[in-house]
Amino acid sequence: MTLRSLLKGLSLAALTCASLAGGGAMAQTPGPLHVPSPDWRDQVIYFVMTDRFEDGDPSNNDQGKGEFDPAQRGRFSGGDLKGIEKRLDYIQGLGATSVWVTPPTKNQWLDPATGYGGYHGYWASDFKTIDRHLGSLKDYQNLSRALHGKGMYLIQDIVLNHTGNFFNYGSEYDPADPVKGYIPYPNSVPMAAPTQYPFSLNDPRREADREAGIYHWTLDINNLSERDQELNFQLSGLDDINTENPVVKRALRDSYAHWIKEAGVDGFRVDTIFYVPPELMTDFMYSKDPKAPGIAEVARRTGRDNFHVFGEGFGMDRRFEDKVARRINSYMVGPNGEARAPGMINFPLYGTATDVFARGRPPAELAFRIENMMALHQRPHLMPSFLDNHDVDRFLSGGTEIGLRQNLLMMMTLPGIPVIYYGTEQGFTVQRAAMFAKGWGSGGSDHFDTTSPLYRYIASLTKLRRENRVLSRGTPKVLAGEAAGAGALVYLMQDGSETLLVAMNTADHPVLLDNLDIGQVSGTVLQPLFAMDGKAPLLVVGQNQRLTTQLAPHAGKVWRVSKAPPLSLKAAPIGMTLDALPDGPITTPTLIVHGQAGPWEELKLVLDGNLGEAQLVQADATGRWQAKLSTAAFVDETITHRVTAYSTKSGQASPAGTFNVRPSWSLRNEMSDPAGDDTGPPGATYVYPTDPSFAPPTMDFRGARVSTAGGALKLELDMGAISQVWSPQNGFDHLSLTGFIQLPGQSGTGARAMPNQRSDLPDDMTWHYRFRAHGWTNALFSHDGANATQEGTKAGPAPSISVDKDAKRITLIFPSSSFGDQADLTGAKLYLTTWDYDAAYRSLEAKPGGYIFGGAKSASDPKIMDSMGPFTIGTAPSK
Repeated sequence: MTLRSLLKGLSLAALTCASLAGGGAMAQTPGPLHVPSPDWRDQVIYFVMTDRFEDGDPSNNDQGKGEFDPAQRGRFSGGDLKGIEKRLDYIQGLGATSVWVTPPTKNQWLDPATGYGGYHGYWASDFKTIDRHLGSLKDYQNLSRALHGKGMYLIQDIVLNHTGNFFNYGSEYDPADPVKGYIPYPNSVPMAAPTQYPFSLNDPRREADREAGIYHWTLDINNLSERDQELNFQLSGLDDINTENPVVKRALRDSYAHWIKEAGVDGFRVDTIFYVPPELMTDFMYSKDPKAPGIAEVARRTGRDNFHVFGEGFGMDRRFEDKVARRINSYMVGPNGEARAPGMINFPLYGTATDVFARGRPPAELAFRIENMMALHQRPHLMPSFLDNHDVDRFLSGGTEIGLRQNLLMMMTLPGIPVIYYGTEQGFTVQRAAMFAKGWGSGGSDHFDTTSPLYRYIASLTKLRRENRVLSRGTPKVLAGEAAGAGALVYLMQDGSETLLVAMNTADHPVLLDNLDIGQVSGTVLQPLFAMDGKAPLLVVGQNQRLTTQLAPHAGKVWRVSKAPPLSLKAAPIGMTLDALPDGPITTPTLIVHGQAGPWEELKLVLDGNLGEAQLVQADATGRWQAKLSTAAFVDETITHRVTAYSTKSGQASPAGTFNVRPSWSLRNEMSDPAGDDTGPPGATYVYPTDPSFAPPTMDFRGARVSTAGGALKLELDMGAISQVWSPQNGFDHLSLTGFIQLPGQSGTGARAMPNQRSDLPDDMTWHYRFRAHGWTNALFSHDGANATQEGTKAGPAPSISVDKDAKRITLIFPSSSFGDQADLTGAKLYLTTWDYDAAYRSLEAKPGGYIFGGAKSASDPKIMDSMGPFTIGTAPSK
């Protein structure tokens, strides 16, 4: 028997054992260390930050170096490898088939430059040794065997770009002389330098270290738009490895081959992949070096013919753009078709999905993203998809649970490997909070409730995906994506003769899905397969070979196209028509539409799919009808609006008419703000964090213009500078804009507290709506439930954001629906502030740190760097 046959037999035996055990005690029986690779398209990954998941061995928590303190976010909490093994039944019960762990390697425990700890695993000192906080190699092998015994797989996070922060450079830095300005950190805990050769050669003052060239002797990155900095400078002080050096390449291949051979790892996730050249992935995967072959060959020798490697290219595309997506693709396929990483995490899909499901952006943006990923990428089914992780805000920090459920439904019904970040199934809102009671941010309780609503919901989705392979292996075809605002997203998933229809409504109102071309003949039946709430109705394709139906607010449903013979339908009534609409953008506040129907027929005139506000019209004796539509609330000329006539009696809808609207903005207030007052509230002397990526005056307001168009609001904010050092999705970073809006005529109602900013609004102002926007977050809240520590109730849609870096201007546009369809904002008040944000408003202390503001005189000082207002939206100018 060959090794491969033996491994396959062992894997099948393990799967059978797990099935018979029903996820109980027998399923804990250890399996083999090495098993064949799965079909990764069918996997569902559960991503664990090991230190924050479960503490299986308290004896390894405190290593006596001041690094362990569950009361601090930046210190070790106690989670370990035994803890993950302890909770495998919990993970498998969710429907996950693979576990992705953060790097288990020996780390720098405390960084003296920042005061933060390496609990997360990304600050390596030895790429081939287990960190003592997490356990031993034996513990890791036991976890691997336990997973394999359950028919599950192990994915390890790895780093190719950097080690920990063991040195940096000061003001005397000279790129031609690595000795000048060199600053070692001898008080790094628990080691002063990496302990693994050749990465231990990190002191350029030694001639041998300089000649070895293991590192780029460089400063911190301060401008990510410069490719040389991105590839060769230090990322947040982390010592940048010279991955062009053949010695380094061999050492990296050898280091990570170790985990495949010795721990039975089944796949790798590659951290910070944009910071190494794409060509490195070809070498890492497929090198022919006999002493340290590529990872694919090492894995093949252990029976893994399909070892999966996927990279993290952190970046999100702006709407209807694919610049980042193309860059991601370059790490999977070279310019001449050469193979690189088999997969990449689908960050553009994450960014657009978050905009749609958490911020109320139009589903048309997500429809574009789905179509683009299928056209651009050769292997989209191997690209992991996610909705939150350890580097971005939790979805529920700015989105609603119903939005989370829809996002999960989308992720489970599209190509790509779904990734569930630990705690999402328990409704976590904090990025790196612990699941176990004694860990940081846990609230003193364990969070492994298998009866929680989100846990059960995710389990139902993984079951849906597992039982319908078309969802993991099929190809999507987008049928509808609302362009004007929240609304419908509809697509087919097709694979051979199997077809599923997926439909969601992100809006607060019911929507009409009209004239969907699902490629089926009249009378074809669609059988209900899944519904987020309640049951999906049985559907039938109409006489016109199109499908028309309704979706309730925030619905999510899946149907299977039946293979049974189509039903015989009655003859269709007289068809409805909509007369041609005017060419060119509409500039008037109303639009007259008319068309034809049956005599005296009652219709609903549906604009942008919104059935909740459909206008009732009735045809005359000749079947003619006419209606007037308001266009006053439309603020984006690029959006194509859609109108159709719908008969609830016959279930028919007319072909749609389309039009665009050119809004008429009126300037309502304009003000300037002093330069250089970004030093905190009056009398304060705050200073920016000391990390080089912070460059004043990014938090300094210089002026504002306020315009309205009906109930829509446009804020144009002039800043002292615009930072884009981390390539932010929203176009600016190292700045969090927080704004408060008091609606007209409602003084004295609302909230006064500025959540988490340790202050109240000035001048007895109250707020009804509050927005918080920074590089990767754009959230809107109402005052319901708000207080000093609670942000309020999620509202939407959040504003659209555009940035003109050269003009140093940030523009935010809120449609009238942001404020409950307020008809007129005259008399509304606004108050605006700046700070910075990373899962929370950044810390303020007496002395500044790398990512800590300085200048505090007390623990209650407000987190406000600069402010404008309160100011009032004035009366619109007379025409």
